[in-house]
Amino acid sequence: MLGLEITSIPSILPTLEKTLPAEFRQLQWIMNAYTLAMCSSLVAMGALADRFGRKRIFMVGITIFGVASLICGLATSAALLIGARFLQGASAAAMLSCQVAVLSHQFRDGPERGIAFGWWGIMFGLGLGFGPIVGGAILAILSWHWVFLIHVVIAIATVTAARVGVVESGDPHVVRIDLGGIITLPIAVFGFVYLITQGNEMNLTSSVGKGILAISVASLLLFVFIELKSKRPIFDFKAFRIRNFSVALLGASGMNFSFWPFVIYFPIYLQSVLGYSSVAAGLIVLAYTLPTIVIPPYAERLLQKRGPGFVIPVGLFTIGVGFALLHFVITSSNSSWLTLLPGCLIAGIGLGLTNTPVTNTSTGSLPPERAGMASGMEFSARMISLAINIAVMGFILISGVTASLINSVPGNTLAGIANTVAAGNFNQEQLHGITVDTAHAAFVHGIGWVTLYGTLAPVIIGLLASFIAEKQSSKLSVAD
Repeated sequence: MLGLEITSIPSILPTLEKTLPAEFRQLQWIMNAYTLAMCSSLVAMGALADRFGRKRIFMVGITIFGVASLICGLATSAALLIGARFLQGASAAAMLSCQVAVLSHQFRDGPERGIAFGWWGIMFGLGLGFGPIVGGAILAILSWHWVFLIHVVIAIATVTAARVGVVESGDPHVVRIDLGGIITLPIAVFGFVYLITQGNEMNLTSSVGKGILAISVASLLLFVFIELKSKRPIFDFKAFRIRNFSVALLGASGMNFSFWPFVIYFPIYLQSVLGYSSVAAGLIVLAYTLPTIVIPPYAERLLQKRGPGFVIPVGLFTIGVGFALLHFVITSSNSSWLTLLPGCLIAGIGLGLTNTPVTNTSTGSLPPERAGMASGMEFSARMISLAINIAVMGFILISGVTASLINSVPGNTLAGIANTVAAGNFNQEQLHGITVDTAHAAFVHGIGWVTLYGTLAPVIIGLLASFIAEKQSSKLSVAD
């Protein structure tokens, strides 16, 4: 449900633009509201789950998500849809942090734990991988409303299953809620992620931008002070002393330095440069994500045999190899779906090797009663790094396009044309004198820079993870 919600929405944005109607800025907020709310709430939701019970918070989260999805599906204005998306994101944070903590509690060690996390990875991968196709199919058969309303049905089924199948658990040592941490961290994270995702539109040097930055920095400093003084913090900095936990967080971040943010820009290349239809482009992206569905069970077996210090770096290195192949093909003259396929599959295998071992390791490295906090910290690392790298890849793409056009376009129009080309808009009227072939070449140059970044970043992070990983144990164990 969570994976499906993330990747199915982009397919209905053009329809929302016409039928709500919604402006381009509002469409951005329809996407970003969910991410902002989730990023801001993950650690706090994990801590609340440890305190009040993971099953309880999980079921509350599912219920609110279902209600929010109902509001989204019945929305008659962009403003109402954006507000409901915020509610979806906050409740999704509760669901995500709790589901991993529940798995970690009910499957403590051994092969059963690996099988459980393997199946979790398969289901999450199914949602992410098939989201664009499911969203497009629902749009074609029914309407955009049902892309949201389908989650109401899924939420009801999930609540029913959770009542029977989930065992309540929590942290018996929590007496008081770390209210200071719960308040200050979401403010800091929301502010920083907002600046990253909306900085170009808002102007960081404006009084509003400076004000948000000041509030975010002050909230972060206050949060660190509170957590260092708290007897039971929601974000325990001592966890970083456990090397495998740090390796897991590096893996969680490393995946989002390349694989997932590239999903935003890859379809533009496939459709605007190679000329594939939206359906064909969706199938190629499916090949990119398909291994993330198949590989998790094998990754979990490898984790049990070799440990996270081996599996997570190997997964990141494999992503780097896949992106190196994509870089070679994209910057050559014979790019097609067939020549792109090996790089797509290898990058997907790398993500499959990394994804579930990261989650298993982060929760397994800390005591079971702190599983909610561990999952909240891990998924915060995922979502924040994703938000950052979507912006970074966009900056790299525009920079590469600009570098290619600098000798072909007058300086006073260069920035505007570069942004037009980076968006995949090759309409001759908006290219102001440059040819479509020149625009294609500029985009290829820019996406080549992006794939080079996607090659180097996970390899560097993988080397760092390999360096700090625990050497003495080859098998995952739960810390005392």
